[in-house]
Amino acid sequence: MGDLRVKSGEIELAVRVRGAERRPTVVLVHGYPDTSAMWDEVAERLAGRFRVVAYDVRGAGASTAPADPLDYGLDALMGDLRAVLEGVGAEEPVHLVGHDWGSVQGWEAVIGDRLRGRVASLTSISGPDRRHMARWAREAVRSGPRGVAEVVGQARRSVYMPVLMAPKVGEAAARVLATGFPRLLGLREGAEPRSGHPAATLAADARNGLGLYRANMGRRRGGGAGPADEGRTDVPVQLIVPTKDRYGSRSLLLSARGPVARLYVRRAPAGHWMARSHPDLIARWVTEFVEHIEGGPETQALARARAAGVPGRDFGGDLVVVTGAGSGIGRATAHAFAAEGGSVVVADIDEGAAKRTVDEITAAGGEAHAYSVDVADADAMERFADYVRDSFGVPDVVVNNAGIAMAGSLLDTPEEDWARIRAINVDGMYRGCRLFGRQMMERGEGGHIVTISSMVAYLPSPELPAYGATKAAVLQMTECFRLDMDRYGVGVSAICPGAIDTPITGRTRFVGMAPGVDNELRERMGRAVERRGFPPEKVARAVLRAVRQDTPVVYVAAEARLGRALSRVSPTANRAIGRIGRRAGDRFLADVGRRHG
Repeated sequence: MGDLRVKSGEIELAVRVRGAERRPTVVLVHGYPDTSAMWDEVAERLAGRFRVVAYDVRGAGASTAPADPLDYGLDALMGDLRAVLEGVGAEEPVHLVGHDWGSVQGWEAVIGDRLRGRVASLTSISGPDRRHMARWAREAVRSGPRGVAEVVGQARRSVYMPVLMAPKVGEAAARVLATGFPRLLGLREGAEPRSGHPAATLAADARNGLGLYRANMGRRRGGGAGPADEGRTDVPVQLIVPTKDRYGSRSLLLSARGPVARLYVRRAPAGHWMARSHPDLIARWVTEFVEHIEGGPETQALARARAAGVPGRDFGGDLVVVTGAGSGIGRATAHAFAAEGGSVVVADIDEGAAKRTVDEITAAGGEAHAYSVDVADADAMERFADYVRDSFGVPDVVVNNAGIAMAGSLLDTPEEDWARIRAINVDGMYRGCRLFGRQMMERGEGGHIVTISSMVAYLPSPELPAYGATKAAVLQMTECFRLDMDRYGVGVSAICPGAIDTPITGRTRFVGMAPGVDNELRERMGRAVERRGFPPEKVARAVLRAVRQDTPVVYVAAEARLGRALSRVSPTANRAIGRIGRRAGDRFLADVGRRHG
């Protein structure tokens, strides 16, 4: 059909139509200070399967501006959208895709009665509904200090809004924005300017678009009483949350969870203008969603996106892999992710232990699957990674936890013991990072990888040279890997727990010990950590926090935090503590040795 001019009252809207006539119609609505050209890359990818409509909103690009600079209210914008649908002859309900203010318009279209029956689905990108925003702010403030901090943090992100709303000041800000916008796209968004975007009309678009803020912000517009006031809708909504959006916090962008009955949540490792920086991803997700709504089957990815729309479950729909999950920290972490809605692959060298963890999770109402694997076996890990991808899809979170402990002087450590602890503690972590990291990279949807290190990675101990060396290697590998994976939107975190009450203590291998001595040492160590009373569930909560906040390194117990601080402030004092520990250990071993004479 090509380019059209559509009348909406006094406004003439510039509309462009691509694709086949007899296919489902996808309507792309842009935000501020863009034009429909922002969607060009996405539209080109969708046009092979859909009829794609994009238009310049009033006051932008080739569309005309209203005589009244405040005639940008949502009622007027809904009239424009209706005119576009009629102008392109959209007889069947259409699929809206909105970004920024275009997304705000999309929410207005699916909430209430004004366009009831005209919209089959909405894909929302970085534009929360005004009712959802108000509800989120109220509930966050009532929830306590953390919620108040989230609202204050969002207020800082939105500081530009009152500037744009202010008379004269807003016009000055619009001029600055028009000058700096191309540079912002390239440097901060990874979307280099190209022909058509930003538009040649950018200066006028930025100035005219101030009406969006001035006509709508801080005012209650339309919707009436009842369900619309709560922002409820039964129209299927795909919510795409760019995790690097500088203008909307993740919690705000997720504010639709609850009022929207059929919500699908996708998280993307991208910034605000992801339609420019990640057009392949947007086109793929829109295609999958529209075809499902049109009657196509629900894929694994869509099922997980639907589960992610459940309120109160931060990892709803996420696929989580945990190694060494048959006991201790791994078991607690598997339980924690399952309780937050994750589907967990429980991996352990002990198949029986893995199945017990799965049975516990299932009994609690969670979803989990057992797999037996030795992380020291390179071929077995390759098969494991392929199994996860082929059976469930690419994981969203991987926790490399499997490890063993070894104590005793380095002088007494045989080659075979050194090789074994290195193969599990270092090589196993390396394989989990590399194999699943590559899957996440190729998928292009982000993810998070966690490794379990230890406080002995930075606290030297003469009794734990092999264990300390492997955990130090894991910590440094994780730091390096984080820098590498950042370009793919994959977070990487290391966890340094401290003295935790887990079965690993009772399985510690002691080298260079007389017969019977190692058993007593294990018993004494076990009693000591039991008295310490720090359970693995606290470490599991730290793992979830690291993934939520994308924290590089988390020091969990007090001794882990204190030891890290001391290692930075005074390495000499750190070594002195190690020498004191060595002398105490020598006296203890001498006493045990005499009894076992």
